[in-house]
Amino acid sequence: MGDPRKQRRMYSRPKHPWTGERIGEENKLQNEYGLKNKSEIWKAKATVGRFRTRARELLGSDREDVYSKKRERELMTKLNQMGLLDSDVLEDVLSLKVNDLLERRLQTMVYRKGLANTIKQARQFVTHGHVAVGDNVVNVPSYPVLTKEEDLIKLVGVPMITEK
Repeated sequence: MGDPRKQRRMYSRPKHPWTGERIGEENKLQNEYGLKNKSEIWKAKATVGRFRTRARELLGSDREDVYSKKRERELMTKLNQMGLLDSDVLEDVLSLKVNDLLERRLQTMVYRKGLANTIKQARQFVTHGHVAVGDNVVNVPSYPVLTKEEDLIKLVGVPMITEK
């Protein structure tokens, strides 16, 4: 079980530190989504991996079992609420990509909605407390935006936005 007071890493590092292909892919993701370090990518990969692992376990289990049906329904509901999937087909979970999860981050949503000129400016707005989701100011760029919260994202404190 472990000590609940001791925080553990929520991701695993790559097996080899200097793989050129992996580094190139991570750099593209880092630039596209305005991430500060590689651990943000690794956390997203781990999260997607956990969803896919749960889906594989459910696909391999007895699908008629009451417990399996309940777990499948819970997983699909969670993924639909997060906006990662539109369908209720369990096999679609296996096609999830890291990009799907990174698109649901608050930082990315602020940029895609046009509230910031660049992805890095969106990150700055979020960290400086200029972005609210509903009535709550959120200053965490990696905040996963739910589908019901998409329309509630707005700027507060009116930061200066200059056109480039």
